[in-house]
Amino acid sequence: MPAPASAQTRFSADGFWWWDGAQWRPAYSQDRLWRWTGQSWEPARGSAALASGAGSALGLIVGMVVGIIILVAAIAIAIISFAGPQISNTFSNLVGAPTTP
Repeated sequence: MPAPASAQTRFSADGFWWWDGAQWRPAYSQDRLWRWTGQSWEPARGSAALASGAGSALGLIVGMVVGIIILVAAIAIAIISFAGPQISNTFSNLVGAPTTP
């Protein structure tokens, strides 16, 4: 449990720590759902709550989508590089093939 706060609680510049008179203590619970106000714990709002849940999940999803797009592009480039001449030859044979009446 945090030590009782003095008359004026001092928070770090980033707002994630508070000074209890002897040491810096976290101003947010480990799950980032609660914030210490200097007097009591209150539900966290704003960037800290977002950073722990929805923001990190969104970042993970965006990262996965970008990774999949890059992987698909690399596979397409590899296939075109290796099979491109053969595909080109097949189309040339089809276009240049003699037609019978």
